[in-house]
Amino acid sequence: MHVAGIREQETDGVAGNARLTSSTAAVLFVLLAIEGVTILSLDSLLPPHIFIGVVLIPPVLLKVASTGYRLVRYYRGSPPYVRKGPPPLLLRALGPLVVGSTGVLLATGVALLVVGPGDGLVSLLHKASFIVFFAVTAVHVLAHVRRVPAETAADWRPATRVAGATSRRGIVLASLVAGLALGAVAVAYDGAWAHRSDRGAKPGEVATSPAPSTTIAS
Repeated sequence: MHVAGIREQETDGVAGNARLTSSTAAVLFVLLAIEGVTILSLDSLLPPHIFIGVVLIPPVLLKVASTGYRLVRYYRGSPPYVRKGPPPLLLRALGPLVVGSTGVLLATGVALLVVGPGDGLVSLLHKASFIVFFAVTAVHVLAHVRRVPAETAADWRPATRVAGATSRRGIVLASLVAGLALGAVAVAYDGAWAHRSDRGAKPGEVATSPAPSTTIAS
């Protein structure tokens, strides 16, 4: 009975990790969809673009942590994670690219908030990382799109909950709240971008808005 109880807890732990990962992925999917809309018209939607770009940071860190935890447990030979097995080979191969491009994209986005508009190295890295991010993340999303809704909903239905459901919901919510707070700070700070049309303008001149290529594209 004791062994059976331990095994059940281990199984719940694996399922809980998968549900935390999926719930965070669902939040990220919604935020990225909104961010994608802002890219269509950066001149008019730059403030929400900056806001959502920063909101993404805590949920992204949470998803990397939950996914990384599973991989560490698997490669260290934890029986329940070994029984579950590793992600498909393609996703394991793309994993470093997804994490790396996401990290560079967000880091350079924050750096652009600090340095302001321009066509320097930071802007170039931001745009290049976005291209890589979009390509590899599209594959990643398509590979999980059928599984994520069911695993996310499972922690909200009493009949399908496993141990830790309340904590997992709280962690996901906390990451979103933290992101919203950071986003509000970022929008308040972005004076150089909010007034980017004034940069370089001489007194008495009417400054023109820069081309979309000088804006953030998180």
